[in-house]
Amino acid sequence: MRDFRCGNRNEIRTGFRHGIRTEFRPPAGPPMTRMSTDDIWAVLAAVPDPEIPAISLTDLGIIRELAWTGDTLEVTVTPTYSGCPATSFINLAIEEALRAAGVENLTLKRQLSPPWTTDWLSDDGRRKLEAYGIAPPASPKGPARCPRCGGVDLEQVSQFGSTPCKAQWRCKSCLEPFDYFKCI
Repeated sequence: MRDFRCGNRNEIRTGFRHGIRTEFRPPAGPPMTRMSTDDIWAVLAAVPDPEIPAISLTDLGIIRELAWTGDTLEVTVTPTYSGCPATSFINLAIEEALRAAGVENLTLKRQLSPPWTTDWLSDDGRRKLEAYGIAPPASPKGPARCPRCGGVDLEQVSQFGSTPCKAQWRCKSCLEPFDYFKCI
């Protein structure tokens, strides 16, 4: 591990290049008023998932914990899977949103155990996925219905979809293809 300076002369990133752990050392000045965890959850509820912008990171269930340690906010994030290519973008989005909200001292912690599961998706997130045209996870056998017409006569086209988390399905009623968010 090594420290390196970023654009802001007071910011130092510690750890891997893609920002798994970030610390911010602000210039001396009056102490910041600490945001409540409810306010922080509200900020994070407005941060969209970079691969599926219809749902937020909190809808996805990957923000596992928020904790203040002194004047530093620690945000624990569990990626949807350990090799998720969007992890660095997610960390950057979290950092930008919280800094814009006034959080000065921030640490992002990556937690791989327990692994993320589709059970962590919120009910609101499942509704948002379907409204966006992606069938929410229903069972390992596949989607419950077509997100476009509600049809139940479905077939799998490919186990691989537009992202590693999704599979490609087709509705035999409306003949439209759609993504299915795989059960994990």
